[in-house]
Amino acid sequence: MTENSDIDQLSRSGLFTPFTHGSLRLRNRFAMAPMTRVKSPGGTPTAEGAAYYRARAAAEVGLIITEGIYIDHPEVGRDTDQETSVPRLSGEARVAGWRTVVDAVHAEGSAILAQIWHTGAHGLTMEPTPDMTAVGPSTIAPGEGSWAMRGLTLDELGDITRAYADAARNAQLAGFDGVEIHGAHGYLLDQFLWHRVNRRTDGYGGSLGANARFPAEVVAAVRAATGPDFTIGFRFSQWKAEDYTATLARNPGELAELLTPLVDAGVDIMHASTRRFWTPAFPDQPGEDGGRGLAGWTKKLTGLPTVTVGSVGLATTMQGDPHPDSDDWADELRRRFDREEFDVVALGRTVLTDPAWLRTAGITTG
Repeated sequence: MTENSDIDQLSRSGLFTPFTHGSLRLRNRFAMAPMTRVKSPGGTPTAEGAAYYRARAAAEVGLIITEGIYIDHPEVGRDTDQETSVPRLSGEARVAGWRTVVDAVHAEGSAILAQIWHTGAHGLTMEPTPDMTAVGPSTIAPGEGSWAMRGLTLDELGDITRAYADAARNAQLAGFDGVEIHGAHGYLLDQFLWHRVNRRTDGYGGSLGANARFPAEVVAAVRAATGPDFTIGFRFSQWKAEDYTATLARNPGELAELLTPLVDAGVDIMHASTRRFWTPAFPDQPGEDGGRGLAGWTKKLTGLPTVTVGSVGLATTMQGDPHPDSDDWADELRRRFDREEFDVVALGRTVLTDPAWLRTAGITTG
C-alpha cells in the first residue's frame, strides 16, 4: 500500500494545477482513461451512461475520455446485440444522446473527448466466427486466430478516412471538447503502424514513415472536418492485446519516424498507452534517458503534451498478480511529472471501480 505521506505529497504536487493547450482547458492533470462498456442500445448513449461519466467528473477528474465509439463503417467491429452495443456517433439520435453526456460532464466542470475507433482485425480476435472476414492493412492477422483476413483496398481506406472525419464532426456537433483517435492495442490504425502485420507495398507500408501514412491521413481528415481549434488526441501503444511484448519502435529514432507524420497532420496531444507507467521505453539509452517512459519519450520527440497511463494506484495486474514495484507509485508518478515526462495522467481501473477514487484516496484539493 502507498504510505499516507506519499498521498499527502501527491495532493500538493503540480498534478492539481490547471492544464491548457489550445482550446482544451482542464482544472487538473487527471483524466479518465477510455474503457469499453458495451451498454448503448442500438449504439445510442443512455441516461445511465450520462450518469456514469458525470460521476467521475463530479469527483474532480479533470478530463473524461469516453469509451471507444465506432465510426460508421460496415466492418468496424463486432457488436454483441442491439441491447448491449458499442456506442456510435452517426445519426441525430446518437448525437443527441452524446450531447446529454457532454452536458452532464461540463456541468461538473470537466472536459470530455470522444474516442473514435475502428477495431480492424482485432474485432474478431476475441470472438472469431467462420462467416466473418477480418480487415486490416494486409492478410496477416494480429493474433493466432483461424479467421479469414483481407487487406483493405485504396477505395476502402478513403471510405474509412471519411468515416473518421464524419464521426469527429458529429462529436463537435454534440459539444465535445475534442476527439481522441484510437491507434493503439492492435486495432486498425495500430495495425498499419505495426510492421508485423502491415505488409503493404503501395505506399502505405514498407517503412516506418509509410506505415504511419494512413493514420496520418485520418488525422488530417479529422482536422479538416473540425477546424483548427478542435482538440485532436491520438492514442498509441507498443503492446497489443494479443502480445504484451510487441513493439512499434525499437529505439527513439524509430519512434520519431512513426510519430512525426501524426504531428504534422494535426495531432494536439499524444496518449502513450502502457501497462505500467513507470516502465522504461528504451532502457538501453544512456544516462537519465534510460529510465524515461513512453510518454516521456513521446513528449521529448514530438514537443507535444502527453498523457501517461498504466496501473496508477493499483496493486495488481489485470490478471490479479501483484505488481513487482507498485508500492511507491505515488512517488514515482510525482517524480516523472516533475521531470516533465507527461502533462496528464489517465486513470483506468481505479475510477472504473470507484468513481470517486481521487477523493477516496485523499488526493483531491476539495
